[in-house]
Amino acid sequence: MKPVTPVLLVISLVLLASCQSSQKEKNPMQNNRNLTAKEILNKPEFLAISYGGYRKESREEQPTIKQLKEDLKILHAMDIRILRTYNVRLPHAANILKAIDELKKANPEFEMYMMLGAWIDCKNAWTEMPLNHNEGSEHNAIEIDRAVELANQYPDIVKIIAVGNEAMVKWASAYFVQPHIILKWVKHLQDLKQEGEIDKDLWITSSDNFASWGGGEHEYHTPELNELIKAVDYLSIHTYPMHDTHYNPVFWGVLPKEKKLSNTKQLDKVMTRSLSYAVSQYDSVVSYMQTLEVKKPVHIGETGWASVSAGYYGENGSKASDEYKQALYYNKMREWASKNKIKCFYFEAFDEPWKDEHNPKGSENFFGLFTVDGNAKYVLWDELDKGIFKGFKRGKNKMTKTYNGNLEDLLLDVQMPPVKNEIMLNH
Repeated sequence: MKPVTPVLLVISLVLLASCQSSQKEKNPMQNNRNLTAKEILNKPEFLAISYGGYRKESREEQPTIKQLKEDLKILHAMDIRILRTYNVRLPHAANILKAIDELKKANPEFEMYMMLGAWIDCKNAWTEMPLNHNEGSEHNAIEIDRAVELANQYPDIVKIIAVGNEAMVKWASAYFVQPHIILKWVKHLQDLKQEGEIDKDLWITSSDNFASWGGGEHEYHTPELNELIKAVDYLSIHTYPMHDTHYNPVFWGVLPKEKKLSNTKQLDKVMTRSLSYAVSQYDSVVSYMQTLEVKKPVHIGETGWASVSAGYYGENGSKASDEYKQALYYNKMREWASKNKIKCFYFEAFDEPWKDEHNPKGSENFFGLFTVDGNAKYVLWDELDKGIFKGFKRGKNKMTKTYNGNLEDLLLDVQMPPVKNEIMLNH
């Protein structure tokens, strides 16, 4: 066998590099394989969403792998690349991971990552026993261990572990814990990274209300919270202007000078102020973090807008909930988040009727961008027209538009918010 001359070697290397480059161009998704949490969260084109996928009035009926795959394909088609889940004590999160893994193996173009939630409770939560918010539930350790197990089983999918969901905000009176409980488990997971027990690039956070991260009242500004902010890899905050159309409607309503505008222009201004309100809550967390001389990414772990409400946000309340306002909020929030390179885990993908099973028209059941039957709400009508959901089904149902795509019918269900000075008189 003749030795390879230097000239031939150079030519061979050039051809090999050209071939590899050509293959990457044919399959650009190859460049995104095994991204870290930091890389994923910094990609504006990677949309994020909260996902449950429960189709019945109880979580006892878990979605099947087949049903999960149906949903995942739908979400992938609309550029969702990161899912957020909430607990690992039920089979659900593990089943989603299994479904993603199988879809990836069947189709190299399929790409999906996960922010895996580990649910945290106070001692005696969900029992008849007296609650102890200073002590954690004995179930917390099991939850964390299971999250670690799943992160190690699917390191190419699980990129973030969130310790607790709204677990520190005091209005979560049924289960909230003091920050030192969350801090304990965050430090535990960070120690596991240092010891090589979990991936060194796995990011650890807690996902909580903006107030719990220092953006609210002074009662939250504790040494334990400050230590937690320093311990997490990034802050995952929640902001819900829709809820505050009832609880703190300082931003909500039509200004008297806007009454001359068309209804759609009035609504656009109202929803722009709703976005600004959410941004102000985001900024309040960043400002508090800066007082600690800490510089870390802050992303939105949850925000959303319900399309139906028979309670505080409906016809007899703030008149906030309908598909038109939901679409305005979604589009404005996505635009702001992408422009500012902030990841927004929008809440949520599909309506879930178990959330308020005793109140079928309760707003918690209607935060999805799709109905339970798989109909695309107004926010996604344009996507449906583009054909991105062609061939997809949810169960036996083809993807269709709500209101049969009739905007005039939809607008009949849109309630105009009260005029601003009327709100001030009532509060």
